[in-house]
Amino acid sequence: MWQSVPSFTELLDSARESAVHLEMRDSYGVAAEADAVARWKETGEVDTDPESPYWAPWTALIRRLVARGVTVRRARIVSEPVSDYIRYEHAGTAANVAAGEQVRWLPRRQASDIALPGNDFWLIDGWLIRWNHFTGEGASAPGEMSEDPAAARLCAEAFEAVWVRAISHDEYKIS
Repeated sequence: MWQSVPSFTELLDSARESAVHLEMRDSYGVAAEADAVARWKETGEVDTDPESPYWAPWTALIRRLVARGVTVRRARIVSEPVSDYIRYEHAGTAANVAAGEQVRWLPRRQASDIALPGNDFWLIDGWLIRWNHFTGEGASAPGEMSEDPAAARLCAEAFEAVWVRAISHDEYKIS
């Protein structure tokens, strides 16, 4: 049992082969994104510069992982028509891709027969899970770590099932 949850930097830096992330919410209210989301709502502009102060810490981390041979994949299950937040997220995903993340999108109606965990997660090297918890309004809540083999198997199988069906970021169009 984990006594504390490592930072995302510590967690991802521990990966040797793979880091996969499954996102299943249509809206997040994460404080660190609030200003960027508000700006996008007002202007329609979103920061996609991987070297900007907003993105640089994340893109540097992902580039470091990819340079070490770690595969970093992110899949997002989304309701359609998509929420405003997903429009914002889609518009900014170019920075994730530029850093070396592989990103795919799966319309929720195509996920109905996939057994999914109850929470978003990161799965590191197929065995270490970081559960991402959120409040009802989408704000970050304390995360949780698990090495439970059955839960890791569920996460791995769910992620792969989503990944196979999902549409690459470059091909997923939001109307």
